Amino acid sequence: MIELRDIHKRFDDKEVLRGISAVFEKGKTNLIIGQSGSGKTVLMKNIVGLLTPTSGQILYDGRDFVGMTKHDRVMVRREMGMIFQSAALFDSISVLENVMFPLDMFSDMNEADRISRAKECLDRVNLKGAEMKMPGELSGGMQKRVAIARAIALNPKYLFCDEPNSGLDPKTSLVIDELISSITHEYGMTTIINTHDMNSVMGIGENIIFIHKGYKEWQGASADIMSSTNERLNSFIFASDLFRKIKDAHDQEENEAIKQKTTI
Repeated sequence: MIELRDIHKRFDDKEVLRGISAVFEKGKTNLIIGQSGSGKTVLMKNIVGLLTPTSGQILYDGRDFVGMTKHDRVMVRREMGMIFQSAALFDSISVLENVMFPLDMFSDMNEADRISRAKECLDRVNLKGAEMKMPGELSGGMQKRVAIARAIALNPKYLFCDEPNSGLDPKTSLVIDELISSITHEYGMTTIINTHDMNSVMGIGENIIFIHKGYKEWQGASADIMSSTNERLNSFIFASDLFRKIKDAHDQEENEAIKQKTTI
C-alpha cells in the first residue's frame, strides 16, 4: 500500500499539486486520471522519487519515503517496477537481455538463474520463444509486453505504469490492460497507472484518483463513475460521443428501475 498525505509541489511561484491525500491499495489497479496539465504526471514523479514534494508525506507500507536517508530510498526503489510510456527498451540488445537488465544491475543471482528468471517472466507475458529477437523486430504491443516482463523481473512490491497503452490499437490495449491487471492480482502488487485511456478506466479501474488543476477531485472505482455527480469528472470521462451514449443508457436503465420499484 502507498499512502499520500497532504502532498504539495511548487515550482518557484507555481503550485502544481495542492494538498493531495490518497491511498493506493495493494493487489488492486490504482489509476491516476486527469486532463493534460492537471498534475498527474508530477504526482507520479513525486511518488517514485524523481521529484521531491514541497511538503507532505509519501508512505510505502508505513515507511516515510520523503524523510528517508538516501540509502533507504535506494532500497525502496529496488522494490519498484516501472513500465514507461514508450516501453524504453534497449535497441542494441536482445529481448532476453532487456529483461535481464534489472537482474544484472540489482540482483545477486548467478547468470544461469538470471537467464532462467528472465525466461520465466517472458513466458508470463506470453512471449516464450522471443528471447533472441531484437526490439526492432517486435510490434508495439509485444514491446510493451517485454517492458512488463522487465518490470516484474525483480518481483517488485510496487508497479508503476506511465500511459502503458500509448500508441497501441484498442484491441492490443485491452490485452495490455488485462495483463497488468492479472499480474497485479497474482503477485499482490500495489500498481499505479497514469492514463488517459477511458477504456482502461472503465475496464480495470479498481481504485481511481481524478486530479483537476492540482487538486484531488474524486476517488472511487469504475463502477462508481456512472453514478458520480462530480461535474468535472463527468465532463472529463464523458467527453466523447461514445461514452456520453453509455452514460445516457445507464441513466435510462436506472430511471426505469426506479419506476418499476415505485409501481410495485
